[in-house]
Amino acid sequence: MNETLAKLIHKYECAGPRYTSYPTAPFFTTSADKEALHNLALEDPAECSLYVHIPFCASLCWFCACTSSVCTDPSKADEYLELLDAELELWQKKGLGKRPLRQIHLGGGTPNFLSRPQIARLNAIIEKHFKKAADCEFSAELDPRTLTLEKVRAFAEAGVNRASLGVQDTNHDTQRAIHRVQPQSDNMRAADWLRSCGISKINVDLVYGLPLQNLKTFETTLKDALSLAPDRCAIFNYAHVPWMKAAQKNLEKYPLPDAEEKVALFLSALDAFAAAGFEYIGLDHFAKPDDALIEARKNGTLQRNFQGYSTRAGLNGISIGLTSISATHTSYRQNFKDMDAYRASIKGGELPTERGLILTDEDLLRRKIIMDIMCALKVRYADYACDFGHKFAAAFKPLLEMQNDGLVSLDAHGFVITQTGRLFLRNAAMLFDARLRDGEARYSKTV
Repeated sequence: MNETLAKLIHKYECAGPRYTSYPTAPFFTTSADKEALHNLALEDPAECSLYVHIPFCASLCWFCACTSSVCTDPSKADEYLELLDAELELWQKKGLGKRPLRQIHLGGGTPNFLSRPQIARLNAIIEKHFKKAADCEFSAELDPRTLTLEKVRAFAEAGVNRASLGVQDTNHDTQRAIHRVQPQSDNMRAADWLRSCGISKINVDLVYGLPLQNLKTFETTLKDALSLAPDRCAIFNYAHVPWMKAAQKNLEKYPLPDAEEKVALFLSALDAFAAAGFEYIGLDHFAKPDDALIEARKNGTLQRNFQGYSTRAGLNGISIGLTSISATHTSYRQNFKDMDAYRASIKGGELPTERGLILTDEDLLRRKIIMDIMCALKVRYADYACDFGHKFAAAFKPLLEMQNDGLVSLDAHGFVITQTGRLFLRNAAMLFDARLRDGEARYSKTV
């Protein structure tokens, strides 16, 4: 089976979007009508989700492509918290109101860069401007290297009930090469602390394609990750883009796995997670059968957002902080990526929106199809307000080829993604992306 999969991966791998949104972020523009974007955010007073970006890290991991900065001055985090509070004050003045939150996610950077008092301060800011729903899912991305029991207690007291541990790889040589030395004992200690404080839902994040990785070392990494008894696992394909992230040039001193080796690493993870009882959600996400992601897929509330797969589709997404992206049902808006610009906008009494996009009816139609592929694993032609066969005639020849390869199953009413096809969701989705053009943006490999 793996030999067959390897051949399919080589056939279908190409650069393409991850579809955390549609249209994708490269199509957001600084010429978007900011006032219209802000008004759209105010139209729906229903429950929403909140993302908070914490851009600080104690040290830089050389593989990282996130928006973050190395910081050794705790006072900068205090200033940043004040900016977050001020950003939400500006939204309150526009009439946002104290909306109920069904989801909260702290990302970065490293949210546990914050001290215990700063974690409490951040939670106070959230509770000042929002009302947490009784069943609010409150998650945080955590770095086991700098986590302490006191910080775990602070997150638990704030209401965090799910944590994502950045494990990446547990081989010491690879860790040295990526400038992230993190013994497995750190990971085990972090998981123990979380569970002892009542944060029982744990995700583990891994990266494949890093320097000095091979099947033998990665097998150990997979065993180490599974020994933490996570509810979810995500395994991300390292994208080497030194022209965008200069620190990645440091990795070129070491051997990087080639395309064949990366395929083998991914397939080894696929086998390991299956043997451990995980269900393959798609792309790079795996979950235990009783996890909320699996339930969300069954009841139609699985969604894609800028943090990947998530539950509770249909919520307006409010995001605050540097570079964060918010979403309404018909728009996207992104804050400034530059700290000076972000600060100046807020200090000047203006919301820090740098760019965005208001979706057309065509965008909305294609987004629904793409998200049905990515989340529901099926498309039913009758669900869309168009003559599907006529409008998307060009998609059927490649779909038939995908069917011949066992990736989709077509009938007169629609098509379904097969178990094998879950590896190739992005390829199927790209068939309905009207905005893809050569040279428009640089994307990672689809598989």
